[in-house]
Amino acid sequence: MTSANPVTPSLWWSWGAPVVFILLWSSGFSFGKIGLQYAEPLTLLSLRYACVVIALLPVQAWLKLRWPATRQEWINTAIVGLLIQFAYFSFSYVGMKQGVSAGTVALIVSLQPILVGIFAPTFTGERQSARQWIGLVLGLAGAVIVILSGSALQVGSWVGLLLVFISLFALTAGVLYERVNRAAAVGTHPVPANIIQCAIGLLFCLPLALVTESNHIHLTWQFSGALAYLVLCNSIITISLLLAMVRRQQAARVSALFFLVPACASGVAMFMLGETMAPAGWIGMAVAISGVLLASYSPAAQSAAIPAKPLH
Repeated sequence: MTSANPVTPSLWWSWGAPVVFILLWSSGFSFGKIGLQYAEPLTLLSLRYACVVIALLPVQAWLKLRWPATRQEWINTAIVGLLIQFAYFSFSYVGMKQGVSAGTVALIVSLQPILVGIFAPTFTGERQSARQWIGLVLGLAGAVIVILSGSALQVGSWVGLLLVFISLFALTAGVLYERVNRAAAVGTHPVPANIIQCAIGLLFCLPLALVTESNHIHLTWQFSGALAYLVLCNSIITISLLLAMVRRQQAARVSALFFLVPACASGVAMFMLGETMAPAGWIGMAVAISGVLLASYSPAAQSAAIPAKPLH
């Protein structure tokens, strides 16, 4: 399948959507920490995905949005759901349960934009300029400074570390797959796409949760609030924004936003959970922002440079 020419992003997709995405995605770490105090990882994810499907099915019926029209559209949507909703979230959550610290997880996931920059020329035909590579390196350096300034890097177990690396490659593969298949994906509305992808996450998470976890949930207002945020903001809004931005812009430019996650997550945790950020963390945030701005800058002509290579 060969992708169509990329759409030149509007002001909203260039600046507004990235700001909303990074704020909501980063806040999800604090809400996730709260949720995991009252439920085990796969149990929490299963409940989260079930709530998304239940919430969106009436919206789908009311708006009469079309489901994927072809078998290939169904397959493409399901594969992205398998990679991001199941593999990325479940493996990173279980990795933390195995003793891998949040700082280590953040550091590993911060490698994602670099991986996208490396693999994008092969899978999407998009090559990064020297300016963008400098931005990616600066962004990674800023993320590392933030993490090292306030987090103990603990491996826990090698199994947990392996799961976190699998989650890193799953997120990278999901972004690249969506970019390669963006021509077919444009016809699928975010609501039915989200239903399908969260159903895939539920299909894989629930059996594992039933076998490996106690499935006990402490129903408190803190848990209910955290679950509501994870359902509405993380599973519906941010995932929709992420995939929509990937369809409209270079994969590496969108992925560069993940360099800001450790800094923004630390800032949100400072207000929500009372965690503090060391002075070096603010320096790291400034370095990461500079890197993202460099990596995100690309003339419109350059964005439409080379068509993606076919997967099928």
